[in-house]
Amino acid sequence: MSRTASARLVPTSAKGYAVLAADLASVAAAWLASYLLRFNLEIPAEYLALALRSLLWVVPIYGAAFLAMGMYRGMVRFSSLPDLLRIGRAVALAAAVVALVAYLTQADLQVPRSVIVLSPILTLLVVGGTRAAYRAWRESREPREAVGQRRRLFVLGTGEPGARLLRELATSPQWQVVGAFDDRREAHGREIHGVPVLGPLADVEQAARELDVRDAVIAMPEASSDRRQQAATICMRAGLNALMLPALADLIEGRVTIENVRRINLEDLLGRDAVRINSAEVGSMLGGAVVMVTGAGGSIGSELCRQVARFAPARLVFFEHSEFALYRIGEEFRGLFPEVPFVGFVGDVKDAERVREVIAAQQPAIVFHAAAYKHVPLMEDDNCWQAVRNNVFGTWVVAAEAVAARVPRFVLVSTDKAVNPSNVMGATKRLAEIACQAVQPADGATLVSIVRFGNVLGSAGSVIPKFQEQVARGGPVTVTHAEATRYFMSIPEASQLVLQAAALGDGGQIFVLEMGKPVRILDVAKTIIQLSGRSEEEIEIRFTGLRPGEKLHEEVFTSDELTDRTSHPSVRVAKARPVDISLEALLEGLRVPVRDDEQAREFLRSWVPEYGEARNDEPVAS
Repeated sequence: MSRTASARLVPTSAKGYAVLAADLASVAAAWLASYLLRFNLEIPAEYLALALRSLLWVVPIYGAAFLAMGMYRGMVRFSSLPDLLRIGRAVALAAAVVALVAYLTQADLQVPRSVIVLSPILTLLVVGGTRAAYRAWRESREPREAVGQRRRLFVLGTGEPGARLLRELATSPQWQVVGAFDDRREAHGREIHGVPVLGPLADVEQAARELDVRDAVIAMPEASSDRRQQAATICMRAGLNALMLPALADLIEGRVTIENVRRINLEDLLGRDAVRINSAEVGSMLGGAVVMVTGAGGSIGSELCRQVARFAPARLVFFEHSEFALYRIGEEFRGLFPEVPFVGFVGDVKDAERVREVIAAQQPAIVFHAAAYKHVPLMEDDNCWQAVRNNVFGTWVVAAEAVAARVPRFVLVSTDKAVNPSNVMGATKRLAEIACQAVQPADGATLVSIVRFGNVLGSAGSVIPKFQEQVARGGPVTVTHAEATRYFMSIPEASQLVLQAAALGDGGQIFVLEMGKPVRILDVAKTIIQLSGRSEEEIEIRFTGLRPGEKLHEEVFTSDELTDRTSHPSVRVAKARPVDISLEALLEGLRVPVRDDEQAREFLRSWVPEYGEARNDEPVAS
């Protein structure tokens, strides 16, 4: 047994050792009491001496069994049925060892058979009974006014996770569960661990007013995303401070505890099912491999690094233009992933010599290219040619150097804005896709893949942090158009699917991630206001009109693209139009030092025929 494992078995405080001493005293008392019962309360002198001497080996056996079963890992005041079962197993183990010793040394010890049978029964009654009595005594001592001060709480969902949570909350000094809700009719009117099931989820708002409840826990981790979204929305409308129980798969050893409860976040209200990747497939690609990530300090790049770290790579190679971003991701990995070797390089993806030097020195098995300028309005005016140079030329440099070094896999992180692009940023990403497809070697020595997805929640420069900052300042929250929609997914979700798509790629493919349903930006703004604890009366929502290059609705595929399924339900492959371009001509155009904005747009139109100006002719809501 390791030192860490054994440390969990011994008491961790003076109180724990006191409990152990009390338990051993109970063992001794039960052992002597069994002799009293055997001899009708009058123990002969010779047997009394034998009984006292036998305590020298009986008590240590029981003590060892108690420690081996981990009886002192918890707190006595919270003892419950699992603790009683643990005591029962410990007593049974000790009784079996005592019986074996007594049988093997029968001529010397002369322990009566009835004592061997009676002593474990009495020990179980005394050790378990004292715990139950102590818990009852502690609960009876709680002043009534303290009970009244506990926060009143609803629990939504009475399945197995909800029932476990209700059992634990029954002894909580902070929470008082006054009712549970479930849409299953058979649960209505029943009690679970003393808590009445008051009705369906639709009754929560009225019950909250009548019972003066301000808090709720949504305990439906295995329900569909739509059902969890419905429950979260009901809580928000009822003005409840809502908490969410995470997925059971994320809980240690399947245990559901109040410590696992977290606040509702925007992802819960967007109604997306959790993504599950094929860990074995991804693990075989990343485990023990050197993995390089460009843009490693950015929102997507840093999360890619975190997700890769889960699969025990031989080494992570961070390539980042920002010194501070590189420092920050390095410090994070030193704290969170000390077992994962990593090395960081400052460099510009447009610097072919630097990229070549790093790839040659590190010899990665896979390169994830996540370095890009992505802010649509910033790239639309005054920075157009920089967007082209960074997003297209920089992508070609990294991809070409990976191919030249025969790196087994190269993955470009792209965007749904590359589909029928209406802005410079989207057009540069589409041209970057075309360049990657053009450099795919015929011999397949390097498998070049492209992965498209939509907006990620909370990424740098995205609408979510902007709304949160506006709410924190007291408003107004600015929304471009009342009907504008976008596809959203979380950063970890997107990063996991990028890894999955990389494992599926066999060269030159464009993978499209399943983004779910498009979400109205206006609804996102309203949700963020609600999550902040404010109302729409307090925080103004102001419509500003679509910005240059901005679409009303994003698309996932171009009009001439078909898609095929892959082995993963959340990843599809686009059948893009065949790429037939002159790389030499493209590179010659990219190497021009400076172009003005209109020249940059003309350059993009010449290579991306589907690129067109956004049409902002729909009326803006007022």
